[in-house]
Amino acid sequence: MKTKFNRSTCYKIISVIAIGIMAAAFAFPLYWIITGSFKTSAAINATTPQWWPTEWVLDNYRKLFSRQMAPLWDFHIPFTGASFAGPEMPAAIRWLLNTVFMAVVSMVLTCATAAMAGYALAKKRFAGRTIMFSLIVCAMALPKQVILIPLLREMSSLNLYNTIWAVIYPIVGWPFGVFLMKQFAEGIPGEMMEAAKIDGAGEWKTFCTIVLPMIKPGIGALAIFTFINSWNDYFMQLIMLTSTDNLTISLGIAKLQAENATDFGLIMAGAALAAIPIIIIFLIFQKYFTKGITMGAVKG
Repeated sequence: MKTKFNRSTCYKIISVIAIGIMAAAFAFPLYWIITGSFKTSAAINATTPQWWPTEWVLDNYRKLFSRQMAPLWDFHIPFTGASFAGPEMPAAIRWLLNTVFMAVVSMVLTCATAAMAGYALAKKRFAGRTIMFSLIVCAMALPKQVILIPLLREMSSLNLYNTIWAVIYPIVGWPFGVFLMKQFAEGIPGEMMEAAKIDGAGEWKTFCTIVLPMIKPGIGALAIFTFINSWNDYFMQLIMLTSTDNLTISLGIAKLQAENATDFGLIMAGAALAAIPIIIIFLIFQKYFTKGITMGAVKG
């Protein structure tokens, strides 16, 4: 018994140490970027790495917020020529707002459409249901480069090219989101929906009161996946966005890197600014994300 206890204790200690080392390794790039954004150029380019800044400066952030100017907002109404411009602000703030708007709207629309489509594919019986789901699964393996030219021509014909909406709409119909929501909706007992119908609940009320609460962990996991996927979709942003006012934070940092190839402090300040919304979203949805992944593992 004592031998078994000792083995269990040693295993836990080794596991904690291993997890701690892995966590430190994954967190180190973020730590290096944040601390590097407060270092002087000499400290950043020093031959011997400076693990902790000996002199904290804000010059990198001052340069980031004073390098270029842009309207705080320039909202384009889809399918119309109307737009509303705001006051002039540092371009970095505009880039950050563009990216947050793009990621949040993509997240909300993707979760809404995927939840409804997944529920219909899981619980409704209609002609072509199996074929439709098979096409969705096949679309998950289809790279974006294959549909890039048709998608670009479609956005141009709708007058959405070089607007944030040209990046949002292609993400909304994410096949992975529909697949994930269908797997969660499969676990909803049919008796509960039948009981709701007997009580007089309509289709929409059944979906809102029965389906949504039961697939909430899956929606939380999909929200994080969609937000990160939209935030990091550099390729689509690079193709669809051209003007300085419509750039995202990733494109803005790349532009700063091209213009200031040796100013690593400025680039680190932009990267640190870009990391803040991702950290906030993950902390908000962490509970649902963990629960969703756990439920998926148990189902598997």
